[in-house]
Amino acid sequence: MIHRYFMIAAFGICLILGIQAPNFIDQYEKRIGAHYLEVVENLRGFQEIADRLHGGDLGALIGKHRSSPDATFKGEAEPIERMVARKVRFGREKEALQGPFPMKAMHVLISGDREILAETYAGYSRTFPLNRQALFSGLAAAFAICLLLESGFGLGRKALGIGRT
Repeated sequence: MIHRYFMIAAFGICLILGIQAPNFIDQYEKRIGAHYLEVVENLRGFQEIADRLHGGDLGALIGKHRSSPDATFKGEAEPIERMVARKVRFGREKEALQGPFPMKAMHVLISGDREILAETYAGYSRTFPLNRQALFSGLAAAFAICLLLESGFGLGRKALGIGRT
């Protein structure tokens, strides 16, 4: 009997967590988009200089700064390079989030940007959207976890010899 209550509680908890998944992923996507737009704006002036003087190649502009005898220009090379790296990082993340919801969820779960995940979690506003995607996500999570738990209990009983007649 305790087993049944445990499974009902696990189902309920997984259902609630699963319903949160689409909203969390949406907030994560918005943060990625906002960071991407911010870094593009921060690079705009440097990109314009690279377009005029280096055929659009920011790497050439960074190389020019790095090899400059002027300490000011030399010091600018690393911050520009970090901005370019962030732009590439957020651009890749935006591309990875272009698929259907299950693919987005797997990406965020397995290889989401840890910095942005932490930021999203810290600022996450919990809601209970009762749309089709949230309900499907919640039910899928609840059934998957309950199936795994039932399988684990079954294997445990078999290994311990419980339930044999």
